[in-house]
Amino acid sequence: MPIFGRWKAERRLQERAERFVARLLEDPDAAQVEWLAGAATRGDRDHALWELRYARRALGLVSAQRDALDDRTGAAVAHAMAAAFERDRHIGRDRLELAQRQFNARLSAYRDAVGARLTAATPGRLGRTLLAFAGGSFRELDANVEHAGALLAADLRAANEALREIFGTATLPE
Repeated sequence: MPIFGRWKAERRLQERAERFVARLLEDPDAAQVEWLAGAATRGDRDHALWELRYARRALGLVSAQRDALDDRTGAAVAHAMAAAFERDRHIGRDRLELAQRQFNARLSAYRDAVGARLTAATPGRLGRTLLAFAGGSFRELDANVEHAGALLAADLRAANEALREIFGTATLPE
């Protein structure tokens, strides 16, 4: 591929990754924040909001790395996510490193919860992970774990839908 053609393809991939990350940066519903604040963070809405933000971003990145058509997609999304953290108006400049460390810890945990490509992520594992970071009870598979898992399973489905919408779907020859 000529240099200009390669540059255009790389630019297109970067633009798609930025669009995908923009979807992941949308704040969760206020009702979700209120529920998590009541169920796990002892009423701390800011903590609940950040846990839901981290979860959505982490699950989106896991989805891109795991389910994309092209191996370059995951790397492009990770790069766009890192740039988005740098620009995030919700993160003070003096807190950027802390926010990145917190996100990376959650990314690792959610990656484990989702599991290998062939293993379905159970809502229970996702719910336990969210509640563990939020400070709630997560040892028993109770209504809170199930509700948290349902929220995150919906986020994972939405990330997969956005991935297909933005990056396309596989087409097989007939």
